[in-house]
Amino acid sequence: MAPKESKDKDDKPVKINKWDGSAVKNAIDDAVKEVLTKKFNYVENFALMDGRLIICSIAVGFAMFALLWDYLYPFPLSKNVLICCVMVYFLMMTILTLYTTYREKGIFAVCIQKKDGQKKDSRWEASSYLKKFDDKYKLVITLKDGKTGSSRDASLEKSVANFVDVNGSVVHEIVENEVTKLHNSLLSDRKEK
Repeated sequence: MAPKESKDKDDKPVKINKWDGSAVKNAIDDAVKEVLTKKFNYVENFALMDGRLIICSIAVGFAMFALLWDYLYPFPLSKNVLICCVMVYFLMMTILTLYTTYREKGIFAVCIQKKDGQKKDSRWEASSYLKKFDDKYKLVITLKDGKTGSSRDASLEKSVANFVDVNGSVVHEIVENEVTKLHNSLLSDRKEK
């Protein structure tokens, strides 16, 4: 009986506040990720997020070490260690900011397309942008071909009203149709070359 209840919970559409831009963006992003992983059966790769997690773990590790050191050797004795740990913490936060700005670039899903007989797998990346107080959702899907090493991308820019109904639920069929169009356009570009 428990598995049926969990399945029913998954089938329920998630309601969001349609006036909250970041909640709408995240809900549409989740729907796009679901299309890539469930419809096309691509394997999600978490290496990009793992990089962020490693940077944050190092920063928190130094903060915890500073806390422990200050507990064992109260302030006047721990001054130099605290200064070093604080400097490393802010250095790691700077690295994290650069990483999210220049490496992640709004990418919320990285999926691998496994191909038999091919040395390198193709890589699909989905990134999205939604400016504050704007209704234009921009989705960019990038294909990094494992066979040729080339990279192509396709994008769309539409109002979030196209993807969210009046009740505040994401319409998965519309998201699936748009993602499928972008996906197929990238595959047809590959066949033409």
